[in-house]
Formats: sequence, structure tokens, C-alpha cells
Amino acid sequence: MSQADIGIIGGSGLYSMPGLSEVRELAQQTPFGEPSDAYVLGTLAGRKVAFLARHGRGHRLLPTELNFRANIYGFKQLGVERIISLSAVGSLKEEHKPLDFVIPDQFFDRTRHRVDTFFGEGIVAHIAFADPVCPDLATAVENACKKAGVTGKRGGTYLCMEGPQFSTKAESQLYRSWGMDIIGMTNLQEAKLAREAEICYVTVAMVTDYDCWHPHHDSVTVDQIVSVLLKNADNACEVVRETVAAMPTRACKCGSALAHAILTDRKQIPETARKKLSLIIGKYLEDKTA
Repeated sequence: MSQADIGIIGGSGLYSMPGLSEVRELAQQTPFGEPSDAYVLGTLAGRKVAFLARHGRGHRLLPTELNFRANIYGFKQLGVERIISLSAVGSLKEEHKPLDFVIPDQFFDRTRHRVDTFFGEGIVAHIAFADPVCPDLATAVENACKKAGVTGKRGGTYLCMEGPQFSTKAESQLYRSWGMDIIGMTNLQEAKLAREAEICYVTVAMVTDYDCWHPHHDSVTVDQIVSVLLKNADNACEVVRETVAAMPTRACKCGSALAHAILTDRKQIPETARKKLSLIIGKYLEDKTA
């Protein structure tokens, strides 16, 4: 029986989810190691949800240190079918102002040191990723922003950089010339793994400040950024609550992303790999092992 229908990932400044009832914590063990923290299970707006602090409570993990596979697999173990991922980002366009929320529909990868697939070790699969965000979930978040009175902009590209250092001015100007909208350090790997796990995924990118291309960037203080983070966290909680309350019946294609993606001959899949990924690929192997 599913312990949660909807997963919530909290980014910088959001380490808990106010409004949960019937709260309990669950430390998950996965074939890929330990997630960032214990999952906080509870009820929100009448739905069973699971919250995970991406960087751990107390913000202990660098973006590159995150065990993305364990985090997403842990949600899959709980029965989660949809993930709302909240992330603090910098703006690469004047139009995306601090306190704005952006709901990107594309990602661009500038990371170098990360594992971002469940496959390998004897199993090859190639998922379609042209449209990395679930459109139904994005619509639900867009509508929730309106209800919450938050500026929520649908569309745009999230550039995912390695970090933990921020961009140089040369890099920032280059990303702007490419037409990128916002910049962060975490969400692309989550999106890829969620698709492989056949979980709907959406990013709610919370703008904290302008990236270093902006002429007034150097005048922004840490206190100002922290103030925006706290305000964003309050807005994010309201947007999540509205999204969960109005979540439509699942009717997208995310739940069958692997239907035609596994290339490996079923007879050639090693037993260890078969067991390790049984939660994700089991339904596609049941009648194809003979």
C-alpha cells in the first residue's frame, strides 16, 4: 500500500513543510545508499505526502554530494507518483525578479561530476527526455501560484551548473547569450531520475537574486538574500498546499516512460541488476524472462 502519493523536495531555505498533519518520519534504505534525510510523511490538503529536505536539515550537503538516485528511489519506495521540487535559483533575465517563481519546461546541463541514471551494470535504457517536465503537474503549479497570489511564470530554461561556486561573469554572460532563464545547481538530475522512475516531476524555481551578470549584483547583501529565501519559503508552502489540494487525476505519459526504453535482451539482464531495479522495471520483465 502506498505511504504517499505526492513527494515534495525542499531546497535552500525550505527544510520542513508547515501544515502537515499526522506527521511521522521514515528513514529509507535504498539499493543506491541513503537519501539526504529522513522522509517526513503526513497529510496535506487531504492527500498523503512525503517531504524530503534536499540538502538535509541544517543544509549539510553540497549539490555535488547529493545522492540523487537514493532520493528519487526513496520516493518510489513510498509509492509516490508525483514530485514537486522547490529550488532557490538565480535570475539570468531582468524580467525574472527576486520573489518571482518560475516553472521551467526545459533544462540545460553544465554539471560534470554526477551520476544521473539508475541504469547500467547490465541494463541499458534510453528514456525520451525532450520534454523533461510533466505538463499536467506544471499546469497545477501554475494555477496554484495564481490562487496563492504569487507571481508564477510558466516556461523557460533552468541551467544546472556544478557548483558549489557561483558563476564567473563570463559564464553568466554566456548563459544569457544562450537564452537561459534561471540558474541553479540541483534539479536536472532529479528530473532525469524521476522520468526513469516513471514519476511526474515539476520544478518550482524560486528566484532569490540576479546572477552576477547584473550591474547591481555586487550590492546585494547576504541579509537581503536570506530575507528573500524566507519569504520565498512562505510563498512556496502556500503554492504547494494549493497544488496538492487541486491535484488532478493522473492522466499523463510519465507513468509509462520506460515502456519502450529498455534495450537490453531480457535474457541477458544480470540477476543482481534485475533485483536492484525490480521496483522500477519489474512490470516490464514479468512476461519477458523466458
